Amino acid sequence: MQGRKILFGVTGGIAAFKAAQWVRSLVKEEARVTVVMTRAATRFVSELSFAALSGRPVYVEIFSDDPRQVMSHITLAAEADALLIAPATAHTIARLAHGLADDLLTTTVLAAAGKPVVVCPAMNSGMFTHPATQDNLRRLRELGYVVVEPDSGALACGAEGPGRLPEWDVVRETLLSCFAPDDLQNQHILVTAGPTREPIDPARYLSNRSSGKMGYALARTARRRGAQVSLVSGPVALEPPPGVELFRVNTAREMHEQVMRLREQASIIIKAAAVADFRPARSETRKIKKSSGPQAIDLVANVDILAELGRKRRPGQILVGFAAESHDHESEGARKLHDKNLDLIVVNDICGRETGFAADTNQVTLIDKSGRVELPLLSKEQTAERIWDHVVSLLNE
Repeated sequence: MQGRKILFGVTGGIAAFKAAQWVRSLVKEEARVTVVMTRAATRFVSELSFAALSGRPVYVEIFSDDPRQVMSHITLAAEADALLIAPATAHTIARLAHGLADDLLTTTVLAAAGKPVVVCPAMNSGMFTHPATQDNLRRLRELGYVVVEPDSGALACGAEGPGRLPEWDVVRETLLSCFAPDDLQNQHILVTAGPTREPIDPARYLSNRSSGKMGYALARTARRRGAQVSLVSGPVALEPPPGVELFRVNTAREMHEQVMRLREQASIIIKAAAVADFRPARSETRKIKKSSGPQAIDLVANVDILAELGRKRRPGQILVGFAAESHDHESEGARKLHDKNLDLIVVNDICGRETGFAADTNQVTLIDKSGRVELPLLSKEQTAERIWDHVVSLLNE
C-alpha cells in the first residue's frame, strides 16, 4: 500500500466505526488516505476522528465555502489510485447503480471513471437480500465495480444473517488485487506450506520449525495476481489467505496423498512445505510412559513428494521447489534442481536471524537452468512477488 492514494468513502451505517480502524491500518501501511463522508455518516463517526486518523482534511459537502474545496469531486477523483466505499449502505448502492450524483461521494465516484472502485455492502439482512438491493449489486458488477460480499452473523440490529461488514484482511486483499498485475490469470496454482508432524504416540511427534509464512505469502500473492490457488498446509498458526482453497494435513503421508490428488489440475506447483524426511517406524496408540520409554526410536523414510512430482509432471507444468539449507546453499540447490527435475528452486539460509524459520523476512537465491538470481532481504510477501515474477518469465518462455 506504500504511496497508494486511496479515496475512502464512508456512508451512514453503524459499521462506520469499523471504517475508522481500516483508515488507521491503511495509514500504517503508508497509504495516503483521503476520507469523503456522506452527511449521514457524520451522525455515526465525527469528521474529526477520520481527520486525526488519516492526517488529512475530510470532505463532506459538495458545495463548500472553503476555496480549496471548489470542484473537489474532480480533484479528488483525479488524485485517487483507487476508491474504497465502506460501509456501503443500500441507499448509496442504489444511487451508484443508477448513476445518481447528488452528494460529494457519488459525484466523485462518477468523476473517477476508469479507476477501481471497491464497494463493501453492510446493512440489515432483510435490506441486503431484498431483490432491489440484489439487482443494484448486480448492476454495479456489470458497471465494473468490485463488490466484496458481506459476512454473515449477528448484526447490530439483533438480526442474524448476511450484512456484516467483511473482515479487513479480505477487503485489503481485494484492494491490493486492483494494483497487482493479472499475469497469473487462468493459472491453477498448487502451493504447499508449513511443517508436517509425524506421531510417536498420542502426545508426541517429530516435526520441524517451519511456520508456513513463506508458503502462505506465495498463496496470498498468487491469488492477488488472478490465479486460482489450492493451498495444502501442515499445522500452522496462520489465518487462511482470502480466496484460497485450503486443505489441512498433519503428516507427510497425508500431504503426499493430497498433493498427488491435486497435481493434475495444477499448471504451476510450488513446494514450499518443510516435509519431514523421516517418520517413526511405529506410532503407539497409547502415551509412552517415561519409566518404560524406548532407548531409541526407529525411523523410516517418507516419500520425497517433490521428486515424485518431478518424475510424474505433465508437459507444460511448471514445478518449483524450495531448499532450506544451513550450508553449501547454492551447490545443494543446483543439485536438487537437476535431481528432482525442477524448473526453479528457491534456496534460503535457515540459520540466518532474518531468514530462518518464523522470520517475517527472507533472502533467497533463485536458481534455474539458465543461472541464478540473488534477491535482497525482503518481507516474505515481497519475496513471494519476486518469485512469481520469475515464474511468469518461465511461463512466457
